[in-house]
Amino acid sequence: MGLTIGVDIGGTKIAAGVVDEDGTILETYKVPTPPTADGVTDAICAAVSEVSASHTIDAVGIGAAGYVDDKRATVLFAPNINWRHEPLKDKVEQRIGLPVVVENDANCAAWGEYRFGAGQGHEDVICITLGTGLGGGIIIGNKLRRGRFGVAAEFGHIRVVPDGLLCGCGSQGCWEQYASGRALVRYAKQRANATPENAKALLALGDGTPEGIEGKHISEAARAGDLVAIDSFRELARWAGAGLADLASLFDPSAFIVGGGVSDEGDLVLDPIRKSFKRWLIGGAWRPHAQVLAAQLGGKAGLVGAADLARQG
Repeated sequence: MGLTIGVDIGGTKIAAGVVDEDGTILETYKVPTPPTADGVTDAICAAVSEVSASHTIDAVGIGAAGYVDDKRATVLFAPNINWRHEPLKDKVEQRIGLPVVVENDANCAAWGEYRFGAGQGHEDVICITLGTGLGGGIIIGNKLRRGRFGVAAEFGHIRVVPDGLLCGCGSQGCWEQYASGRALVRYAKQRANATPENAKALLALGDGTPEGIEGKHISEAARAGDLVAIDSFRELARWAGAGLADLASLFDPSAFIVGGGVSDEGDLVLDPIRKSFKRWLIGGAWRPHAQVLAAQLGGKAGLVGAADLARQG
């Protein structure tokens, strides 16, 4: 199979890109994400038509946030779009005249990293994305593992604290409430409120109050040596690394790949994640340790992965 198109549905924009078999993006086209479910479908079709105008395309892969069925055809549930058992594959195929594969967006990103990014050379990889929430993907034996019903690897909703913080999913104590971009901001606000003398740089970047702290402020302040910002990253990393240690007990991969916006801070967050992983790994003194690697493809991973999954069929 030759060229395929990957579609990444984001909260503010929908990106479609033509991708070759080496994972290289040849052309992209972006449109704003419409507010309605039907509008999103229209925008997907428009973006695909636009980007495919000057290329011969064999198939299209769509990365959607939510539960996708085992046939990679129907979005069972999407938290941010009013899709409930939405036959997205059929709807798009009928309009663009090309084969379509629908996949969970975190699975797409994991596959992109495995094929063309940090996961190259590994057969068994677990990916996590530390963004607003916490997503993930499982590649074991060179295959994307989706589970019987297609909805595996919802790592962010593993309960790590019984009766803990309320999660947007309706449960309590989910991992993403302790290891995510949202969690990082909460840690920084709590610490800045408790010890403002240790958060001078952090507070100065916002409106001077803990309530005005944003994720970008924490990153900048941490690089400047702000104690509260650094400690907030360490708290997030403690939870992230402990969770990876649990996943090692389940899957025993050779590598964990950490992506998402939080991971863009590099060793500022990855080094303490590695330390926490080592601290909490059961039998860690006697067993081999998986590598904890930074994702390499950044925001392109989902689009590239979706396109390659369409190529795989």
